[in-house]
Amino acid sequence: MQKSQSSDDSCEGGSQRVVDEDERSIHDALMVIKDVLERPEIVAGCGATEAYFANELRGWSSNLEGRAQLAVQKFADALDSIPLALAENAGMDSIDTMTELRTKQNKGAKWTVVDVRNTKVTDMFKQDVLEPLVVKEQIIKSATEAASMLL
Repeated sequence: MQKSQSSDDSCEGGSQRVVDEDERSIHDALMVIKDVLERPEIVAGCGATEAYFANELRGWSSNLEGRAQLAVQKFADALDSIPLALAENAGMDSIDTMTELRTKQNKGAKWTVVDVRNTKVTDMFKQDVLEPLVVKEQIIKSATEAASMLL
């Protein structure tokens, strides 16, 4: 005898996906906590680290020539895509924002980046927007490896 599908059975799949996603989210959060406990170092969030690296790479690229210089500059552009996207999504003028960001970072404000809540360039460390260093390192390492594989 075949079981007829009730309305409760049709919702089971959707509910299970929600439970699975919640489980993955909790697992990810626990792994971040584990990482921070093992290596308790933090950096400013909202793309401040990426913006800082991009600025440093642009300065370093001036010592290079040819394709190497171009490759480093393009990598810096890729890192800058995070603060650029934040500025654009916050409705800020992207050229003015990136100019202000680079100016402040060149003056030593390394945690400066786009504050989308207040639509201005500010120090995210002072705003208590922080990320674990180990997670940030893994993100940049994975992105770099993926780009290298594609090239």
